[in-house]
Amino acid sequence: MRQNRSMAEELWRPSLDLALHRNRQSPQVRFVHLATLRESGRPAVRTLVFRGFLGETHQLTFATDGRSVKTAELEQSPWAEACWYFHLTREQFRFTGTVSSVAAATPDRAPREARIDVWREMSNESRQTYTWPDPGRPRVPLASFPTLSPDPLEPLPHFCLLVLEIRDVEHLELQGNPQHRWKYSKDAHGRWSGVEINP
Repeated sequence: MRQNRSMAEELWRPSLDLALHRNRQSPQVRFVHLATLRESGRPAVRTLVFRGFLGETHQLTFATDGRSVKTAELEQSPWAEACWYFHLTREQFRFTGTVSSVAAATPDRAPREARIDVWREMSNESRQTYTWPDPGRPRVPLASFPTLSPDPLEPLPHFCLLVLEIRDVEHLELQGNPQHRWKYSKDAHGRWSGVEINP
């Protein structure tokens, strides 16, 4: 039923929701690999924690430090791809799209409130990493990192929420012989189409 359908709804979302449900007992289920472009044009990949969907949308969110290199990379080129593997069900999703950064001064209310919600839902240990010196900079020998916990209700200024606006999706099911693979794309009018392709 996925082949050659075209409508405004995200055709891939039910498959992702099912994968999240079926892998919910796995501690790795929230880890997503995000690829961006360095200033040199070379790729950069890192692992982020999925923080949920932005409100009622189908946009993926992640937390990051606004002082990080990846934030600067995304300002240069907002295009990115996320690869999400679910090992219990042996399936992979690849999401291609543009990433925006939500900071304290973001004018839109919904993303700004989502940023605060994510901060408040994080563990104290995770929030404390945002009090450390600038990530990726040379470490000062023997210097101790701050140990005081930040305000659990008010995010630090450099705490940002990354929002991935998805344009293309590939879903690969590795179980079965042959395996199954689908590709979904969104056109300029926001309409999605999907087709099964060779694995």
